Amino acid sequence: MAGLGIWQLLSLVYGPEILPGPIYTAKGGYELLMDGTLLQYIGISSYRVLLGWTLGSLIAIPAGLVIGKVGTIRVFAEPFLNFIRFIPPIAFITLFLVWFGIGETSKVMLIMYATFFIVVLNTLTGVLSVEEDKIRSARSMGASEWQIVLHVIIPATVPYMFTGIRLAMGTSFMAIIGAEMIASNEGVGYLIWNSRLFFRTDWIFVGLICLGFMGFLTDRAVGLLGRKLLSRYGVVSANSLRR
Repeated sequence: MAGLGIWQLLSLVYGPEILPGPIYTAKGGYELLMDGTLLQYIGISSYRVLLGWTLGSLIAIPAGLVIGKVGTIRVFAEPFLNFIRFIPPIAFITLFLVWFGIGETSKVMLIMYATFFIVVLNTLTGVLSVEEDKIRSARSMGASEWQIVLHVIIPATVPYMFTGIRLAMGTSFMAIIGAEMIASNEGVGYLIWNSRLFFRTDWIFVGLICLGFMGFLTDRAVGLLGRKLLSRYGVVSANSLRR
């Protein structure tokens, strides 16, 4: 409540056109809800993020396992991964539009890019962190390399994979907002960018608040799912750690 009070006070000082207060923002959100625009844009952005994030994670996890397990591949792949991961996804928007067009493909591919490098590097780190004694013990008991990967490396790497997946979700939201601002006529990013033309700062604040809730709820859902399904692998939520 104190935060809302300060927000409203600052709005009175600077004016609602510059800094819309909570009441002004709520009215703008209600306006967008009534014409169906807000829910439509939230659904479109969420679909793009979830699709690209899922596909990127599904590709990155096996890639990280292979790179971590096979030393020859790792020698060539690791420098490349550490080089390209410093290039932010938004820097590729123009190229992706040229390569994949202005439709959904370019946006999904951009999110896949944003997801891939985070998940693959976390998975790679997990593979390299597996204690050599565990692998030698499995070999001494007659386990094949495939059995070692399946029963030793993957279970030990699951917490790293899960951490990478959760981190990648935040990057995915940043990527899609940039893409929707530049090359889209739908989505929350488009709402924020297009609102400037009408000087509707209240709509911009509505979009920002929606992004916060979308990210928060998605992260909580992924955390809950991981805690329920992967707790035996040592995956715990931040709430569990605080308790």
